[in-house]
Amino acid sequence: MSFAVVAKLLAILLAVAIGWAVGRMKLLGHAEAGSDGDPSRVLASAAFYIFVPALLFRTTARIDLHGLPWVLLAAFFLPVNGLMLVTYLLQRRRPQPSVAAPSVKAITACFGNTLQVGIPLAAGVFGEAGLAIHVTVVSLHALTILTLLTLIVEMDLARERPGTSLSATLFQTVRNTVIHPVVLPVLAGLSWNFSGLGLPAVADETLQTLGTAVVPLCLTLIGMSLASYGLPREWRGMVGLVVLKLLVLPLLVLVVSHWGFGLTGMPLAVVVMMGALPIGSNALIFAQRYRCLEAETTAATVVSTVLYVLTAPIWLALLARLSPW
Repeated sequence: MSFAVVAKLLAILLAVAIGWAVGRMKLLGHAEAGSDGDPSRVLASAAFYIFVPALLFRTTARIDLHGLPWVLLAAFFLPVNGLMLVTYLLQRRRPQPSVAAPSVKAITACFGNTLQVGIPLAAGVFGEAGLAIHVTVVSLHALTILTLLTLIVEMDLARERPGTSLSATLFQTVRNTVIHPVVLPVLAGLSWNFSGLGLPAVADETLQTLGTAVVPLCLTLIGMSLASYGLPREWRGMVGLVVLKLLVLPLLVLVVSHWGFGLTGMPLAVVVMMGALPIGSNALIFAQRYRCLEAETTAATVVSTVLYVLTAPIWLALLARLSPW
């Protein structure tokens, strides 16, 4: 692994540590963990309602839908979404602390840190050509995973409401999915994209400014959540999610993309390394949104980022032997 990637990982952990220190010293408030006034929950709400929507709208409004490499995207998203759905279904069969828990565990097992870690890795290891492939997949990453899981969790929540008919459940699911801080900006951005109108310069600059706040805010949020909720009481579930993300998912992407879609060389290496990325901070924002498994998701994010220093070189060495780029 290149020094630039290691330095980026250390910078991420340092940002998380700063957030943890701020949380421990109660610099942003003294509210009880999990309450509406909890600073980590307030920051998560700011990210969920302001900064992430701005990033998603700008991304979908500007993406070139006609020039997307659909085979490569299918080679990545089919195994990712497949594992996510299998994880969700398996978790639904087990006792859970909340209706939203299966969805939170599913996103934790499959949502990678494609920006803070993925971009430096792609640029440092694969160069400009590999970075272009990586950015193309990133453009649909949050859009695909967050939208699908939002639909699933809202359906679960609608079903749990007592005395609701099937039609009422479907209506509530559709309503809560569409009028949602993740899905609504995506639909609005796609509508703007299809209209053929370019974003006005001032609007584009405003959205870009808001979108750039997502990365530092989410990193400090991880640290503050770790300070607020502490480590999970049960480690087995957290370790299982880390194993799924760092080992099972990249293996699944490798098998499907190489032997299923025939990818070789750099495209294969880029999508497999995207699957091998540590857990992304959007998993924690999702957990905060539905007030479920915040401690477990936070710990899994930090542990996967630390262990990535060990697992990434293994995947790179395997790919270099299988299909050099």
